[in-house]
Amino acid sequence: MASEPGSPRVPNEDYASVALPAAGRGGALVVLDGVTPPPEDVGCEHDVPWYVTRLGGALLELSGSRRDLTPSQCLAEAIERTARAHGPRCDLSHARTPQATVVLARWDESAVEYLVLSDSALLVEGTDGSVTPVLDPRLDRLWPAARALPPVERVAYLEGLRNAEGGFFTAAADPSVAHRAVTGTVPREEVRALAALSDGAGRWTEIFRLGDWAALMAVLRAEGPRSLVARVRAAESADRDGATFPRGKVHDDATAVLVEF
Repeated sequence: MASEPGSPRVPNEDYASVALPAAGRGGALVVLDGVTPPPEDVGCEHDVPWYVTRLGGALLELSGSRRDLTPSQCLAEAIERTARAHGPRCDLSHARTPQATVVLARWDESAVEYLVLSDSALLVEGTDGSVTPVLDPRLDRLWPAARALPPVERVAYLEGLRNAEGGFFTAAADPSVAHRAVTGTVPREEVRALAALSDGAGRWTEIFRLGDWAALMAVLRAEGPRSLVARVRAAESADRDGATFPRGKVHDDATAVLVEF
């Protein structure tokens, strides 16, 4: 695994962790991409790194220890635990209370379970070499309308659709959002590898079009996650003004986790 902040002067708002139980028959991975808040007050005394660390730690522990819970139930409980850890001065009803995108995968001898919420990605490589991306398409569906608006109106438009019906969803303080996630199960015998990516690492495919998801998986397996992040950084630096590849940030936090069975 590798995780790198977009700028060395700003804390990394991504989170990645993996659990491999002592029995050696299963495991879990969690990747979170914290949502950078606007500069104005968001009604909370905690920052995004605090939130993703709390949520990620709780989600990994629950995914590994509570096999009786589905991935959605694990996420709901992790969100609730994290909400309880906030203090009385935190307004959890604020639209920009600390929040994050989520990728969760859990496996044992028989199955691989997964959950994806918002614009991070999970890649499932089959034993036949095929690569299937597991994506939450809600935010992408909103972009055509958003791009037609001036920048200020675009931000307001998307903010109005955050965690709202007809919009897109992120993990914040409401545990019910867990049931909005994309979930599924694949027989373990059909899976050769998994890759979890924050959207900063997924830029290699989604923004810079340097290869499809199968090509990205090939880079990960041949060179490792740190090399993928370095490739993304090189592409970002080559288009620093965003003229060729428009994007919200020149450099974004980038995280990649590769699991090979």
